[in-house]
Amino acid sequence: MEIKQATTIEEVIQFLDEVIEIAKQEEKGIGMFASLYREVTLKIKEGIVKGNFQDGARMEKLDVIFANRYLRAYFLYQTGQKPSSCWEFAFQKSEEYWLIVPQHLLLGINAHVNLDLGIACALVSTTENIGSLKSDYDQINAILSELLISVEKSMCVIWPGLTFILKISGRIDNLFIDFSMKKARDGAWKFANEFVALNEDAREPEIQERDAKITQVAQFVSNPGFFTSTLFRFIRLFERGTVAEKIIELGKIE
Repeated sequence: MEIKQATTIEEVIQFLDEVIEIAKQEEKGIGMFASLYREVTLKIKEGIVKGNFQDGARMEKLDVIFANRYLRAYFLYQTGQKPSSCWEFAFQKSEEYWLIVPQHLLLGINAHVNLDLGIACALVSTTENIGSLKSDYDQINAILSELLISVEKSMCVIWPGLTFILKISGRIDNLFIDFSMKKARDGAWKFANEFVALNEDAREPEIQERDAKITQVAQFVSNPGFFTSTLFRFIRLFERGTVAEKIIELGKIE
């Protein structure tokens, strides 16, 4: 299996389709985040076409660089090579039975946003112009917030008991995923501004250091303590559908 890298946003979607299809065939949880990520990419592509970003060409370049970090990690792992530690941990955990769907999504979000996004932003910027990226960066936040409402609907299909909980406590994206996404993206923007100012020879050590920290976050996501882990196991017993069916459901978001 070759390590595929995209050159356009269309190729990003094509390669994500391949990841998702293999995951469905093999019943691998690795496809859950990929399914969500594909929908995010489609929305960004739509925004570029509609002119919703200040600099559409830069946004496509950012999207491709960003996606290629995920694709490289995926193909390295699939070929028995070592990707970044946070991605390796996420991929390994995706093969475990007891993870619930939000954990699958958060492990992917943690690695891709907390590590990869800041690097990608820095690679399309200089210290002089990175500030001009902030408006388009914030525009993606709006896209994500809209998508997470649809994620909530998919989650209610996968785990019907969530409908009752939401009536009591509010939307799941306010409770769990949206909070984590906002915190991650705020941290990624801070990291991007720090990373872009580094000399070339200082960048790889900085990536390694951040990777180690993000892996610690991933460990907490997968094992958040006895009480929460017990609750998650209870939820997992009542999740509906095969892994493939969950991947398909997460791909229905609008």
